Amino acid sequence: MENQTDLHGKRIALLEARMGSELANLIKRHGGEPIQAPALREVSINAGPEVNALIDKLQTGAIAFVIFQTGVGVAGLLSEAERLQRKDELLALLQTVTTIARGPKPTAVLSRNQIKPTFNTPEPYTTTELIAVIDELNVTDKNVAVLHYGERNQALAEALQTRGAILHELCLYEWQMPEDITPLRNLMGDLIAGKVDAVAFTSQIQARHLFQLAADSGCEENLRAALNHKTVVASIGPTCTATLEGFGVPPRVEPEHPKMGPMVLALKEYFTAE
Repeated sequence: MENQTDLHGKRIALLEARMGSELANLIKRHGGEPIQAPALREVSINAGPEVNALIDKLQTGAIAFVIFQTGVGVAGLLSEAERLQRKDELLALLQTVTTIARGPKPTAVLSRNQIKPTFNTPEPYTTTELIAVIDELNVTDKNVAVLHYGERNQALAEALQTRGAILHELCLYEWQMPEDITPLRNLMGDLIAGKVDAVAFTSQIQARHLFQLAADSGCEENLRAALNHKTVVASIGPTCTATLEGFGVPPRVEPEHPKMGPMVLALKEYFTAE
């Protein structure tokens, strides 16, 4: 029978916004105490003209490849197409081109709409794996539509351009600081004071926003020291880890599979081994 007290009441800070409740429940299930302080919000962008243009280009056969990077991005595209009364048209057209999905989240949203991606990236679903898939294809002089996440994936765009692709880029939402940063500010104070046992980063933008707040408050060095010596830092995967390392904070915990469940289990194993 599973030990329900594996985390021994450890206080685990969570910066996740959209899936915060689910992650908090996982922490509770394993005997931890979640502290929720969302570090971002996803803000929709009015992209009606861009979505119309994409559908028009698909209609004329101008687009050869469509790259989907996030489930939120796919959902946003389909929602905007529906608002334009062109969703069915878009779904039909996506069946006629090569589609590439970066991992299970965009794949799941596409599948719910009867679209099976032509190609999918392997774990850990980073830009590196996505570019490796692209390298198996001939994108030279081909029109490639790229659906970005909360900011432009510059590394992907540059890789495509280097390979001779003609880019058509769409950004349907952007990452911003939470409207109310009080919980995040309070968490930062608790981290510096050593009142938090672990902090779980589920995206690189969370790390950037936390350190942005620390820099604005003049306590970036104190935060860095706390995350290196007082609090166990968990990262969901390589992209997040690289960002944390860029801030001088190498995570102590990273799961084998870049998902929330395995990350919680990895945290549990870390504390159990102490």
